[in-house]
Amino acid sequence: MTEQIQPTLGDLPEGVRTRVVGLTADVLPSVVRLPASLRRVATFAPARRAKLGGGAIAEALEADDDFRERVATQLSARIAPDLDVPSAETAAFAWLVRPDGWELVVKRAAAQLADAEVATRVDQGELDRLRDRAVEAEQAVRDLRQRHRAQVEEYKSENASLRRKLGESRVTEKTAKAELDAALKDLDELRAAADAATSAQEKEVRRLRAQVAQLESEATAERRTARSERDDATLRARLLLDTVIDAASGLRRELGLPAVSGAPGDRVESEVESATAARTPSGTQAPMSAAVLEQLLAMPRARLIVDGYNVSKSAWPSSSLEAQRIRLVNALAPLVARTGAETTVVFDAAASTARPVVNVPRGIKVLFSPEGVIADDVIHDLVEAEPAGRVIVVASSDGEVASHARRAGARTVEALRLADLLGR
Repeated sequence: MTEQIQPTLGDLPEGVRTRVVGLTADVLPSVVRLPASLRRVATFAPARRAKLGGGAIAEALEADDDFRERVATQLSARIAPDLDVPSAETAAFAWLVRPDGWELVVKRAAAQLADAEVATRVDQGELDRLRDRAVEAEQAVRDLRQRHRAQVEEYKSENASLRRKLGESRVTEKTAKAELDAALKDLDELRAAADAATSAQEKEVRRLRAQVAQLESEATAERRTARSERDDATLRARLLLDTVIDAASGLRRELGLPAVSGAPGDRVESEVESATAARTPSGTQAPMSAAVLEQLLAMPRARLIVDGYNVSKSAWPSSSLEAQRIRLVNALAPLVARTGAETTVVFDAAASTARPVVNVPRGIKVLFSPEGVIADDVIHDLVEAEPAGRVIVVASSDGEVASHARRAGARTVEALRLADLLGR
């Protein structure tokens, strides 16, 4: 006896396959040891499992008979349809659970679905033809209505355009007539105003001419009087000056005074310069007092360059760098306000890529050296850029910075000396 071939999922009618997938999706969360492809599908909402995971469910049922049996176990515990009534539901249940005679149940349901499908196709074909004819008739009516509506709209638009043009013509005519009347009236008014203005201007010109003639006459008389008075004053002053000169010349001849050269303070200045030169070695500078520093900075166009961290670390060594910057800049503000010196504070930032924000008071510039460049080099460039003869003061205790500044013609002040002046 030939063994009967069991129908696969692909052999089932479309309606039966759909119900097989739907029944499997209903019990999917309860099935143990789900295939990897269905574990995520089992977490979907019931309505979305069959819709989004239908393909994966069908593939798992075809390829894994153990999975189908586990689904059948869960399905048998939930429903028990009457297998004697052929339908897509009973055929799907029989294919999954596979009780005795399930092939016959599937075959009967498939035959019934095929007959129903044929009948449906026949009825559907006639219904489709009728629907097509109805659609064509409706389309013809819509097209006719559309054409009539377009013609009506065209007539309305043409009528409205004609009415608008007629109204515009009437308005234009009224406007032109009103403008003409207004222009004629304005012309008459302008003529009258021009005649009145001409008469008034002629009268004003005659009055001004008479006034100018009178003023010219008065100016001529005043010039003659002023010239006479000036000549008298000049004569008196010249006479007095000649008298004083003659008296001074006579007194100098009488006393026999020799010519005087130099000034009383020349000797004192020479002695002070000699003593200072003897005490100050070549290439160095005597310590600068706070009073002298403030006097230098008060000179016209004076410039103060501050080695930022050198001064701040000397004055406030226990504070953070940020606190040092803030205290130094705020302490310089009163000095700059008193002296008016152009002040630049240079902070070393050669090893940093970030530049902090500093709230700078008026009259003070704050510079951070570029990455890879120390503050000493920036101070050297600032000093060398200044013209010879300008008063420049560099505040730093760095020997190299101070030495370079003095060679370039600048004055130097120790960091602590400046800090004392700032009132640290």
